[in-house]
Amino acid sequence: MSTRKRRLGVTALAVLAPVLVWLVTDPLLGHRLRITDGEQTLDIGAVPVGFVALLASLSGWGLLAVLERFGARRARAIWTGAAVAVLAVSFLPLTGDGMDGGTRASLALMHLAVAAVLIPGLGGKSPGTGANATRGDRRHPVRANSTR
Repeated sequence: MSTRKRRLGVTALAVLAPVLVWLVTDPLLGHRLRITDGEQTLDIGAVPVGFVALLASLSGWGLLAVLERFGARRARAIWTGAAVAVLAVSFLPLTGDGMDGGTRASLALMHLAVAAVLIPGLGGKSPGTGANATRGDRRHPVRANSTR
């Protein structure tokens, strides 16, 4: 499987994961996800959840692609560190007022669900990056070093 197809699949799963958390929380358990800011109330639905997860996924994929393209020697390690830092920062808004404990826990689970898919999925080793890729596989030298 090509790196692009694998990363596209990871992106799709990273969008699906928090939507599944929302489905369990809101329609199945009946807990409406709401954030209140003064007189305004924001109901969190499946579309915004999926959209934010898509933005995070594409941003992560883009950063990794840039790091790999411009030859950062430790592109995946740098990317993984950045991804963990973004995950940590993403929890800061959950410490504020305006939401109940159920909403706070559900949003935290959504953040963790996206990270649990993206960090190992995008940051993991690509097919063809093992020992044979660095030495060159004598049977299939082009396939072993291909990134398509």
